[in-house]
Amino acid sequence: MDFGMPTLIETANLEECACLCKQLGLQFIELNMNLPQYQLDKIDTEKFLQIAEKYGIYYTIHLDENLNISDFNSYVADSYIKTVLETIALAKNLRVPVLNMHLLKGVYFTLPDRKVFLFSEYKDIYLESIKSFINVCESAVKDSPIKICLENTDGFTDFHLDALELFMKSPVFALTFDIGHDYCIGGRDESIILNYKNKLCHMHMHDANNGGKNHLALGTGEIDLPKYLDLAEKNNCRVVLETKTVDGLKKTAEWIKKRG
Repeated sequence: MDFGMPTLIETANLEECACLCKQLGLQFIELNMNLPQYQLDKIDTEKFLQIAEKYGIYYTIHLDENLNISDFNSYVADSYIKTVLETIALAKNLRVPVLNMHLLKGVYFTLPDRKVFLFSEYKDIYLESIKSFINVCESAVKDSPIKICLENTDGFTDFHLDALELFMKSPVFALTFDIGHDYCIGGRDESIILNYKNKLCHMHMHDANNGGKNHLALGTGEIDLPKYLDLAEKNNCRVVLETKTVDGLKKTAEWIKKRG
């Protein structure tokens, strides 16, 4: 079971991040493509490989959180899909095993008595876009071992569940379980994740509490952490220690080391 770290705002560049990764005894860095320095046109593959070799680490990639491959505007959707396909090509060159991805809820209309999500109202169109996306990703990944892992965020919806059913039939797609996100919504997504437990291969691990505080250092919140470490080990998951500060990451790494 490999442990990794997210890219942190406090680390000015990749080498500084890699140095911290090695210092803490972690195995990989999850490159966050929301940051300007990790955009496709800013990544120097040769330099990134040299840094990985120098510090004895590897990379996973967190795709842009705004990535909406089902946008009803085809120009917008096509741009995001192109981004994913070019990231798959990059992942092959960087020997990246996992791309992490959110499933967006999209736009909703607020009615007097409820919110109506457009992906739910026009579910047939939404699901057709999912099928098309799966097909193009399978063609791009081909025989590569790359997995595109779908992460839970603030609760799966009805249309997400239908989409997951399609995604989980594909050999290219798998799951990321973010235990902190799930804790803060009362554990609603855990049963859904466990329903596809054989597809769970990535985890975002951080502590949280009932006050809604998330991304806490391990051992400073209320989550039953040994339970999820056991789940990660049984599924041979890679685990991102997803605290957002250097101090929190150091405390988390120390917590992990004390427990062997």
